[in-house]
Amino acid sequence: QVQLVESGGGLVQTGGSPRLSCAASGRTFSSTPVGWFRRAPGKEREFVAAISGSGDTTYYADSVKGRFTISRDNAKNTFYLQINSAKPEDTAVYYCAARRGIVVTTTTYSYDYWGQGTQVTVSS
Repeated sequence: QVQLVESGGGLVQTGGSPRLSCAASGRTFSSTPVGWFRRAPGKEREFVAAISGSGDTTYYADSVKGRFTISRDNAKNTFYLQINSAKPEDTAVYYCAARRGIVVTTTTYSYDYWGQGTQVTVSS
């Protein structure tokens, strides 16, 4: 059974730098893309960042470009989202997701496996 488990969320101050982790089990995702999405209160789930299986290609939402960094450690089957210069508008539940396919995408419906999410709250 495939499981994605996020960790690293919590309450941070504006300007803080939390790092989210996503540990995968049940299958190896070393060759397939993974992504991070978030859902803010009262809003739809939105794309945040994605990375190719090799780690060579990354995509970011405009709202986080330059502040967030997605990375992966294929040996550990674990993926990360580094948040820098956190803003109150980054407050959301953050989800990691993985694909069966090999093409990096930014759309929610393209991802086959999802974690339960981790709450990040940025205080002003």
